[in-house]
Amino acid sequence: MAESTFAARSYRDDGVVLRTYRLGEADRIIVLLTKHHGQVRAVARGVRRTGSRFGARLEPFMVADVQLVRGRSLEVVGQAVARGTYGSEIAADYSRYTSAAAMAETAERLTANDGEASLPHYQLLVGGLAALSRGAHAPDLILDSYLLRALSTAGWAPSFTDCTRCGEPGPHSAFSAALGGIVCHNCRPPGSPAPAPATVNLLAALLSGDWEVADGAAQSSRREASGLVAAYVQWHLERSVRSLRLVERDEGVPSSSPTSNPRQETSTT
Repeated sequence: MAESTFAARSYRDDGVVLRTYRLGEADRIIVLLTKHHGQVRAVARGVRRTGSRFGARLEPFMVADVQLVRGRSLEVVGQAVARGTYGSEIAADYSRYTSAAAMAETAERLTANDGEASLPHYQLLVGGLAALSRGAHAPDLILDSYLLRALSTAGWAPSFTDCTRCGEPGPHSAFSAALGGIVCHNCRPPGSPAPAPATVNLLAALLSGDWEVADGAAQSSRREASGLVAAYVQWHLERSVRSLRLVERDEGVPSSSPTSNPRQETSTT
């Protein structure tokens, strides 16, 4: 009876570690984004002990095949087998680490209530962490591409070509986070930023995955694009992603929020 009860309560899934919390003297609460069960919070017993059988498999940004046992308020981790060992390569580089932290925080926000509909978010995040760990592109470009795609997956796909409000064919010269991207002169809200054409091209490339264009973008375009992406994320999440403040955007200087109020349009003209 006990064995059948345990079997009924346990399940296996692949999951990426978003965050961890200390619990007691040796345990941790692990926040996982799983492939088939959405976001899961689970207790890893004894994981902080030197001889823990979990080792580094349940550290942030790691992907593991985990056995989970359903509990009253939290799941319990029974086993963990490494699938993607991205944590060590990411943690060894500050730019990669802060970009990964912002990605994980965004994923946690977007999947808090999605349940089993989180599969696309899982696949997107794992792909982004894998790219960061192997240095496929500059960390800030991978981060901004992830943020745009994650918001698109959540139903807030921006437009960087035609006017997002009236559909008038582009190119256009204004950006509105509230309206969903590039807007024409007639639809432009007062105080909307007017990004350079090269910046708009970069944003479109990051959204579509055109890495030839993205990798060749000038640093000034990358800085401007990052500010617009941060504003777009803040608007739709209705609060800032705290980890974005630590991300290095230019010459080792951590970025700051483009506006203290995510619901306030700012002008760069």
